[in-house]
Amino acid sequence: MDREGRRKFPQRPRRLTWLFDSVRPFYFVTFNTYRRRPILACKEVHEAFVDYCQRARSRDVAVGRYVVMPDHVHLFVAFSRDGMSLSDWVRILRRVLGKRLEELGETRPHWQEGFFDHVLRSADSYAQKWNYVRMNPVRAGLCAKPEGWDFQGEIVPELFDEKG
Repeated sequence: MDREGRRKFPQRPRRLTWLFDSVRPFYFVTFNTYRRRPILACKEVHEAFVDYCQRARSRDVAVGRYVVMPDHVHLFVAFSRDGMSLSDWVRILRRVLGKRLEELGETRPHWQEGFFDHVLRSADSYAQKWNYVRMNPVRAGLCAKPEGWDFQGEIVPELFDEKG
């Protein structure tokens, strides 16, 4: 323990540095609205989301598939090793969407604190998560088939091709 009573943890073992430093981080991300308010599933928010994700390509951030539900968002995103962090990118995304929500008359707060992220390590992991995500609108009774949900898509199709 250090002087402030915090536990000290050893640095990551060298073998993990060797393994992960050569890989582009690829995440499955979910974030929710505050108190699960159903405020996201509309054309204006979807357009703001797509615009932000397309512009992110200039920062070497690649969004693959995504689904915008009424009260949460699921997306797959890859980052360059030396670029923007996931937490910064999600923070800015939520700020952009929040501004759009305010323009639509939705009062703050818009977002539940934090977000869920899971590092994907294989094409199988991506495919398994995508199958879960794409069925979300059907399970919620919002459409009969996944293709019937208007607020989903794929920004960088080759990202999925690379992963599976």
